[in-house]
Amino acid sequence: MRLTILGGGGFRVPLVYGALLGDHAEGRVTQVTLYDEDSSRLGAMARVLADQAAATGAPDAPAVTATGDLDEALRGADFVFSAIRVGGLEGRAADERVALAEGVLGQETVGAGGIAYGLRTVPVAREIARRIARSAPEAWVINFTNPAGLVTEAMAEELGDRVIGICDSPVGLGRRVARLLGARPEDAWIDYVGLNHLGWLRGLRIGGRDELPRLLADTGALESFEEGRLFGAEWLRSLGAIPNEYLHYYYFNRDTVRAYTEAQQTRGAFLRDQQRGFYAEAGRADRPAGAALAAWDRTRAEREATYMAENREAAGTGERDESDLESGGYERVALALMRAIARDERATLILNVRNRSTLSVLDTQAVIEVPCLVDANGAHPVAVDPLPLHAVGLVTSVKAVEREVLAAAASGSRAEAVKAFALHPLVDSVGVARRLLDGYAAEHPGLSYLR
Repeated sequence: MRLTILGGGGFRVPLVYGALLGDHAEGRVTQVTLYDEDSSRLGAMARVLADQAAATGAPDAPAVTATGDLDEALRGADFVFSAIRVGGLEGRAADERVALAEGVLGQETVGAGGIAYGLRTVPVAREIARRIARSAPEAWVINFTNPAGLVTEAMAEELGDRVIGICDSPVGLGRRVARLLGARPEDAWIDYVGLNHLGWLRGLRIGGRDELPRLLADTGALESFEEGRLFGAEWLRSLGAIPNEYLHYYYFNRDTVRAYTEAQQTRGAFLRDQQRGFYAEAGRADRPAGAALAAWDRTRAEREATYMAENREAAGTGERDESDLESGGYERVALALMRAIARDERATLILNVRNRSTLSVLDTQAVIEVPCLVDANGAHPVAVDPLPLHAVGLVTSVKAVEREVLAAAASGSRAEAVKAFALHPLVDSVGVARRLLDGYAAEHPGLSYLR
């Protein structure tokens, strides 16, 4: 099988390639094509992957090619992973800076920052979807690009159910809760529902019995893992659920904005500077074999340890525990998804797919994040219980914002873009919304289409 990775110079590509190196089953990926517009990043990443293949000594490592020609990259692909970042990390840093200047959150997928990122990304994602439909109409597209739910919905306009979004946050949450309850994650049924970066784990069934109430009753166990420390046992018991970590931005918004404002550097600025150093080092042709991979390993360890540091500062939880450093493994989710489709090996995965009739408060085309049954025909969302009213409010409000972003990106309407900002629960004024759009337009040439 042939896999094409759009954004092939991106920092997390070695996670995907590492997962492929460990896959020795029949029908595995034999060819990986990296596509990126930035040739220097592409070259550095190709060196890291070469080091990975050499380190394993695997004679059947997937062959890697790199190109800056999108149609060439897509031609003949069986699967396409989309992991682009429009505007780069410089754009993310600007998204954070403009929002904080107005006293609101600028995180890359939540609040004003997510809207700005979406307005830049949706037109590009739609064009990529059209190119895939033309050059690789039989390919399955797995979308990593943030904001993942919004971008998946935009691409689905062209690709229908052949585009599926993934995120490792709910998988990591489910894995941590299952282990706390003494179960193997693969033996547990996770009742999780919401939008990308806006969901709740409402139950965890082991042997047909929901064991989440047992965890909610145990304060010590609740506050022994990342989400428990972020939200606190009392609030989790009030909700009767474990929220996705990104809901900390909603439930503790003032605390988080204050922590971000007081931080020496925003997350985007930190990653921009960190990765600038990594790519400069990894891209050097005079470095010995293995040096590029070693630089990537060091950079990734620092990146993971500092993840959501401002939220932990706001919650007073200190540094991350070793057990929290393991993510949900988005590369493992992607590989499991690809295997299930390509080999008709049925799997249950939490994915971003079109709603159909799963949540009655949303229309059939709305992309949601829920457990899905996956087979050769794609991902099929399972039936879930209705959302409680507090969750309905957030989910419908944020979905309305996403729809305004999609409309603004299609029409180029400044009024619709302002409406997207103004309707978001974390933006508190139409006046602020207008100033946000003006600030982002001044920073990002890619928003010049808005009139």
